[in-house]
Amino acid sequence: MTTKIRPRALVRASGGPRYAVALAVDALGTGLLRPFLLLYGVTVLRLSAPVTGIAMTAGIVVGLVCLPAAGRWLDRGARSTVVAASMLVRVVGVGVLLAAPAGHAGLFAVAALFLGIGNQAWPAAHAAVVATVARGRDRDAALAGGRALRNAALGVGGLLATACLAGGTTALRAMAAGTGLAYLLAAALAWSVRLRAAPAIPTGDGDRGPAPRLRKLLAANVVYVFCLNVPEIAVPLVLVTQLHASPVWPAAVFVANTVLVVTLQVPVTVLLSRFPRRTALALGGVVLTASYLGFLAATSLGDGWGAPAVAAVSVVCTLGEVVYAGSATALVTALAPPHVLGRALARFQLSTGFGLAVSPAVLTALAARGPAVLWGGLAAATLLSASAVATEQDPVTLR
Repeated sequence: MTTKIRPRALVRASGGPRYAVALAVDALGTGLLRPFLLLYGVTVLRLSAPVTGIAMTAGIVVGLVCLPAAGRWLDRGARSTVVAASMLVRVVGVGVLLAAPAGHAGLFAVAALFLGIGNQAWPAAHAAVVATVARGRDRDAALAGGRALRNAALGVGGLLATACLAGGTTALRAMAAGTGLAYLLAAALAWSVRLRAAPAIPTGDGDRGPAPRLRKLLAANVVYVFCLNVPEIAVPLVLVTQLHASPVWPAAVFVANTVLVVTLQVPVTVLLSRFPRRTALALGGVVLTASYLGFLAATSLGDGWGAPAVAAVSVVCTLGEVVYAGSATALVTALAPPHVLGRALARFQLSTGFGLAVSPAVLTALAARGPAVLWGGLAAATLLSASAVATEQDPVTLR
């Protein structure tokens, strides 16, 4: 089995050059707005932070509720159309955001709703596109390449948005408008690909849908996905409130996480292609568990050595995240019967979105009870999830 993939083959397996450009433009727009949507509500629309936060949370929740419909749409053969729709609905969200007058919480909530629907529907639609144009390990590498590209563009967008903050409300409005234009361009490029799949005919045990064979995987994914918020929530919380470190440390951890994901996602995924996907996913859980225990040991060092030790362990956590991200979606696409691929991906995204939604509250609650509860609880839950993934038997040969 080869462990190399050429750049042209990777682009081709990812949906082609136009589709790759659409992904980059879409991610750039998301990087411009998503981290600063709360600031837009508070600064430009002069809403209170609690009201803004509630509106954003509601948008995420409703976006998750819409996922089953997106999955059924995908199973009827739609591919690039669903991707384009997920981008267009965010254009509508940005338009509502720009039209909202100061103090109008209702329109901000509507904007957050449209943005939430688009953000939640996109991952499943993109994975379905890649699963349609690529097979086997080429598909796995293409999924990893899409994630690396998205993280890079998100980082660039975030840097541009940070520069815009110095310009006040005018710059924030211009940033929002630029985001809308980016989404519109990305939607046009994705639409131009015109990729469809013939609806598959149900056969055998696949008639029961994706739930039976994916139930344990989806439950484990809720726990696995906490690793995505560890560098953004748990690590900064521990560094600043428990170790009394400079805010420079959390920023350095976040930047390092982004750089490592961008540079390592494809090579690590291709390297692990010599192992079964389920084994790779279980390995990711073991690495994450080791990192959580490492964080526990690092925090015991206290002020002084504690901060650099936490930063060093965060590299191990990022490696676990890379292994997880490179194997989880790939395993879902390999396990799901073709006629329920869309619904399987939608349910996987539902479990991911749920984990991301509850993890801030869970992480902060655990952190309040001390490092042993936080890192020990995460380690135990992740190791249990990895064991469930490893011991599950696949009913069919993976594709």
